[in-house]
Amino acid sequence: MLTMTAASGAGGLGFWLIYAAFLIGLMYFIAIRPQQKEKKRMQELLASVAVGDNVLTSSGFYGVVIDMTDDTVIIEFGNKYCRIPMQKTAIVQVEKPE
Repeated sequence: MLTMTAASGAGGLGFWLIYAAFLIGLMYFIAIRPQQKEKKRMQELLASVAVGDNVLTSSGFYGVVIDMTDDTVIIEFGNKYCRIPMQKTAIVQVEKPE
């Protein structure tokens, strides 16, 4: 009788370990992996920004990049008197001039 109780306890523990591994794997594919893909896509987008590109900022403004440093860009909105420096991370979309 003692061996039967020990065997059922070990089977229950194995089930919970497999269940926990399944949940961790599920969380990885639902939450972590898409976030990593989006981060990689944004890094590639920000690396492709160059002077003269038309960009869309996170605040919804369209403009043209007129100057840039490592982490800052100066974007011209509308006319040549509206130039605003902002962080590169505020850029959400880039259109290359043709």
